[in-house]
Amino acid sequence: MENGKSGILTTAMYNFDVAAKRLGLDSDIRQKILGPKEKVEIDINPKLPNGRMINAKVFIVRHHDALGPAKGGIRMTPSVTLDEVTGLAMEMTWKTSLIGVPFGGGKSGIRLDPAKLTDDEKEAVIRAFERGASRHIGPEIYIPAPDMGTNEMDMAHIRDCISYSQGVSITKGCFVTGKPVILGGIVGRREATGKGVVYTILSSCEKLNKDIKKMSVAVQGFGNVGSVAAAEIARHGARVVAVCDAQAGLKNDDGIDIQALERHFVQKGTLKGFPGCKEMAPTDIFAVDCDILIPAAAGSQITLENVDKIKASIIAEGANAPTIPEADEVLASRSVMVVPDILCNAGGVFVSYLEYTQETQREQMTLEAVENRLSSRMAERFNDVYDLAAQKGITMRQAAMDIAVSRVLEAVRTRGLLP
Repeated sequence: MENGKSGILTTAMYNFDVAAKRLGLDSDIRQKILGPKEKVEIDINPKLPNGRMINAKVFIVRHHDALGPAKGGIRMTPSVTLDEVTGLAMEMTWKTSLIGVPFGGGKSGIRLDPAKLTDDEKEAVIRAFERGASRHIGPEIYIPAPDMGTNEMDMAHIRDCISYSQGVSITKGCFVTGKPVILGGIVGRREATGKGVVYTILSSCEKLNKDIKKMSVAVQGFGNVGSVAAAEIARHGARVVAVCDAQAGLKNDDGIDIQALERHFVQKGTLKGFPGCKEMAPTDIFAVDCDILIPAAAGSQITLENVDKIKASIIAEGANAPTIPEADEVLASRSVMVVPDILCNAGGVFVSYLEYTQETQREQMTLEAVENRLSSRMAERFNDVYDLAAQKGITMRQAAMDIAVSRVLEAVRTRGLLP
């Protein structure tokens, strides 16, 4: 906590403030862009299959929509706050702007622990969320997606709830992304964020004249983003020497067999006990001797307490706001290339955009088409950011923010300042 705000909101506001100063925004236009446009708090009281009724807080934030309807995931954790959701929504505004899709930034939060819910109970919660939030969700308003604590089955239940309430089999337009393919989802969506992370790393290595096959990698987080990024970068020939999740860490200087580790994790539900690796505390991941660090867990993980332990020359931010501003300054002073979150993990929202367009047009893209468009877009935007950073003598994060905020500013001014 800082100034009463969650870490991610503090970081998001700081990054915007310094970008606004660099761009010379006056106070009025700065406040119009800073937002958020709408913050909603809802109480839901679903009756569970066992007859018990529970209460949960729901937060929905539409940060900005000058470039299009708000886009952002539904986070379900027992500690989610309105500040956290606001910070994540702000990050989404810059992310969608930078990657070049016609969306603004949004986010939702459900304050419950999904680990304490059965599948049937979670479905009841998700359907209650949709009923309570129905006025705030729509193809031209806010399009949710999976996030921490939610998955594609939850998105399927949201879509079904909307279809049922409208009395139709298929909704007109895309109300939610990250759905199962059978219900209008898109192939490759689950892997898109992790693969996008790796595409930015490959671009970084190309710019720095480094051979990915000679690089060692440490990955924090072994969920959708971290596990996919680890598997994908290993496929490109890099040596993954350490991984961790919130409970445990593994280290092997000769390289970890990620495919075997994925099978172990599915079978055991834990990283612990995987043969051939030394177990370590999750926090030790930042001290691992490696060339590339991928923080793909939670926000505010790289701090002044651990930044000096980091040996990597490339940090690819798979998580949202994993680096606090003070630590970011330390990394910049050491000329560490930090691929910022709004670029690095934007692959997920880009493929969500492809899902949005294919559902609107009643199409179904092939995996080859999805991956070709994803790799091409990530490389294009990386080059835009890298070139501006080199031209201005600023960091990759500063360049990414300048591009993102400038595009939102252009949209605001083009639409006109009157309501």
